[in-house]
Amino acid sequence: MRTVRRTAAAVLLTALAALATGCGHDDAATTPGAGGSPAAATSAPSGYADMEKKVDAAESAAAAADRDATSDADK
Repeated sequence: MRTVRRTAAAVLLTALAALATGCGHDDAATTPGAGGSPAAATSAPSGYADMEKKVDAAESAAAAADRDATSDADK
């Protein structure tokens, strides 16, 4: 049971680290007047699709860890 909890915690920490590193560097993408058109400032920032993939993967991993934690296979 400890292994399952440690695995779930590791998955969640990895997901948080991926989100923090992926979102932390994109300040210039949404700054209006930075050489782009005003319409470009309202569109999705660069790297948004990659972040969506990372979030989906993190949610999937968390759901798998949750299923594993609640299963009766290791009891």
